[in-house]
Amino acid sequence: MATTVSTQPARTGRITFLVALAVFAQESTWNLYDSQVPPLLREHIASAALVGLLMGMDNLLGIFIQPWMGNRSDNTRTSWGRRIPYLVVGMPLAALLFLAIPHAAATLPLLILVMFSYALVANSFKPIAEALLPDFVPPERRSRANAAVKIAASLTVMVAALISILMIDDFPRLSFAVPAILMVVSVAVVAAKLRDNTSPAYQAAVAEEREVERERHGAASSGVPIRTRVRDIVRDIAKDRDRSRLLLIVSILLFGGAWAASRALMTPYGMEALNMSRGEAGGLTLPSGVAFLLAAYPVARLAERFGRLRVMMIGMAVFAGGMVLGTAVQTPTGAVVGLCVAAAGASSFLVNAVVVLWNLAPSDRVVGAYTGLYTVGWVSGGFLGPALVGGMVDLTGWHLLLLNVAVVALVAVLAVARVSVLQRRAAAGGVL
Repeated sequence: MATTVSTQPARTGRITFLVALAVFAQESTWNLYDSQVPPLLREHIASAALVGLLMGMDNLLGIFIQPWMGNRSDNTRTSWGRRIPYLVVGMPLAALLFLAIPHAAATLPLLILVMFSYALVANSFKPIAEALLPDFVPPERRSRANAAVKIAASLTVMVAALISILMIDDFPRLSFAVPAILMVVSVAVVAAKLRDNTSPAYQAAVAEEREVERERHGAASSGVPIRTRVRDIVRDIAKDRDRSRLLLIVSILLFGGAWAASRALMTPYGMEALNMSRGEAGGLTLPSGVAFLLAAYPVARLAERFGRLRVMMIGMAVFAGGMVLGTAVQTPTGAVVGLCVAAAGASSFLVNAVVVLWNLAPSDRVVGAYTGLYTVGWVSGGFLGPALVGGMVDLTGWHLLLLNVAVVALVAVLAVARVSVLQRRAAAGGVL
């Protein structure tokens, strides 16, 4: 018994590292995409709103693809488990398409076609790696484990910023090869080390399906489906009188929009409002990556002590405050400081929101679908946020970009506050 207890933290740490590596593989391409594709579009398009809309195209695809793929992985049964096969196929293909983006930039239709193809493939496996974490990690340790995953994602922000500073101006095409190679190497390591058919959630799902199958053959009322469907999960959330899960997804949409706008439009902001070069502007997010890195784990511990929803609200308000600070001190230094404050605050939401949603799920059999629903909210915001904030920039000017982002973030705070009120009223077991 003592051996089992002592090895559990080590097993959890190993799983967390591998999941973080898989997420790192994905985000290494997405961050350079968000940083350097907008300037490619601006070579053909003058409107900030239209650039933001095209940058949100990948998020629109994710709205439809990600919950379906998360649910499909929930229902997959192979000797490698239910998640790994999708990663092994999808990540190398996405890396090849990512490499093609700068080569397609000569004409707008070809650029949009390659962007669409990359977004289609990359969205198909985006929620699947993240769903590995609740498959293996128990609820009480998920904030800390997810903090490690988000730290890995933060490191890719720094990687993208360094590529922008050191390579993009002189080697615009070769720069895209670096994160593509990182993706292929990372997925190779994960595939060699991890088989998720050993996860507690996978084993529980198989046992539950066998029990349902026995009931189906042994009872007249055998109308219960073995496999869950996305529409049934969505219907359950929509009809729930508590509304906590629905409002949480709305808050994810709102804050996701603010976050996406602050990333997708940051390079043009540096060029237009701060008179920076493309490479210099692309590096504005580098120090904020360090700020996120330093804040993520302490935020997870604070959430476990004081409540995830409370810490989320405080951090979101800090994010908005950072945007206001960047607006008040409109210099490259002011922008960097504001982004650092904002990233530290945003870590509270990025670390804890999906954990709250996982813990509200009725069964471990649907964590892939719930991860997909989280990403639906997030990518919906990613689609609408840059376009909305870009439209606000068209009206107010680039110098007020960060203030416009702050307004969207504050609306998201109100949605989380409502979820907190509902949870206090319900007084349902455990701190979310």
